[in-house]
Amino acid sequence: MDADVIRDLFREFGPVDIRRMFGGVGLFVDGLMIAIITRDDTIYLKADEATIAAFESEGLAPFSYNTKHGEHKLTSYWRMPERLYDDTEELARWARDAHAVAKRKAARAPRSNKLLNRASTEKRAPKARTARSAARKTAKKRTKRN
Repeated sequence: MDADVIRDLFREFGPVDIRRMFGGVGLFVDGLMIAIITRDDTIYLKADEATIAAFESEGLAPFSYNTKHGEHKLTSYWRMPERLYDDTEELARWARDAHAVAKRKAARAPRSNKLLNRASTEKRAPKARTARSAARKTAKKRTKRN
């Protein structure tokens, strides 16, 4: 699916960022992924416990793909109803729900990454010297004096 077609499809919702990934594309809003578009142009919207029932009531399934160990289902993305390809206003409502899911998930995400990044940029204490390295340093000093 061409980028212009995607933007036109989501025009009622608002601007989306389109990024290539894994042979398909991801749709992002405010840095949060709200949808996956596969190679065959199928759109899967972000979902959670609050929105999955709407997908199930439509008889839709979660995103799945084959691995060497069998089929893997990614239950956080569900197939978009076919009728939404022709109804951009209703698609906008579903996309707003997907964006709300992405924001809820981001709010629940652990904040430890910020702490880890800060810790890695702080100065580290010098390594303690081993007895062997201390002896080598002392021997070098003696050699220089002589």
